[in-house]
Amino acid sequence: MEPARDVEAYVRSAPKEVRPKLIKMRAVIKEVAPDSNETISYGMPFYSFKGEAGVHARLCYFGFRKNDIVFYTRPAFLEGRMHEARRYVRTKSALHFPLDKPIPTGLIKNLVADAVRLHEAGKV
Repeated sequence: MEPARDVEAYVRSAPKEVRPKLIKMRAVIKEVAPDSNETISYGMPFYSFKGEAGVHARLCYFGFRKNDIVFYTRPAFLEGRMHEARRYVRTKSALHFPLDKPIPTGLIKNLVADAVRLHEAGKV
């Protein structure tokens, strides 16, 4: 399979039953961070802070796997929301959402909003 060149192609390449969750994830991110830059990085949808480059511009990624959708962000952005994220499998910088459950849109909104606030305040 050829890597997707943009987020729409990435979503189209997903299994039919996964696409609505990916569309929802994308919509939630863009709702909270409408000025973010949307690209493909590491083969997944990637969002960065507008007009910035490098590691400090990183807002989040998301991607699908066989059994879940993974939301990646910076560890500093996850720290304040660990109590909300405790029921999801997680690593230092990722949350795994099972395909048989709804996407936790409130949690994603909070994580992205926190990231934007911290970034704008110069705290990351």
